[in-house]
Amino acid sequence: METIARGVNARVRGDRIVEAWFGSHREPFKTPPARQLKGLIERRIESVHRSGKHIVVELGRQDDPRRSAEGGEISAQWIVHLGMTGRLLVTTHDAAAAKHTHARLRLKSGRELRFVDPRRFGRLEFRDLAKGTAFGGPGAEPLTIEGEEFAELFRGRKLAIKAALLNQTLLAGVGNIYADESLFRAGIRPKRRAGKLTRVELERLRRALKEVLEHAIRLGGSSVSDYVDADGMKGFFQLEHNVYQRTGEPCRKCGSDIKKIVIAGRSTHYCARCQH
Repeated sequence: METIARGVNARVRGDRIVEAWFGSHREPFKTPPARQLKGLIERRIESVHRSGKHIVVELGRQDDPRRSAEGGEISAQWIVHLGMTGRLLVTTHDAAAAKHTHARLRLKSGRELRFVDPRRFGRLEFRDLAKGTAFGGPGAEPLTIEGEEFAELFRGRKLAIKAALLNQTLLAGVGNIYADESLFRAGIRPKRRAGKLTRVELERLRRALKEVLEHAIRLGGSSVSDYVDADGMKGFFQLEHNVYQRTGEPCRKCGSDIKKIVIAGRSTHYCARCQH
């Protein structure tokens, strides 16, 4: 999500939405298409960023064409949740539309911002900030959280540390892949009770989580299913997975077989020798 948000931001920031089209399937639309259409036209894209597992497009005023180079006041948001198979792509207006395209925002520059989602688990929402509150993820940001705050998140919690990492009310945006990889790097078994981890272990996990996420971002994310970046390109972090989806394969550190269990309904991969 961070990779996609950064890529979209680099390509469309400062552009203006001049036309919008939405498909007929109702599932992707948290806000009715007619209201999105009315709210999006002539908005300037001030920035694009990730908030938890959502991509937030910050938009300027419709009646404020000034300061095209500097940017204006944020007055609305277009919020994209990719679900399991969603993609947010930047392309040219004349490029052929992929099957399962549910939204196309035509920009003044000639580019288009397109939402594609074969399984329709993703969601699109428009917020007019004059009429409601801005979107914000409920949990802490894993890339910037400090040690004391991180440790406090897990104090006294009885659930497994893997489940705690995936809890979006605690940490916003940590997915299954990165929870497994971070626990491996920190040497912590995923079934251990979160509240029983020592302060030293939690600090090791915090640093590992940040390192794994930053490295994955540099490599464009993990393309293990439908994921592609803003240009439709696959990521490369999956080539460096130590445990995720490597069940039965030798651990890259000790040679033991990688094991797979289920925690909180999610497939979980770990090395029994390297993680304690």
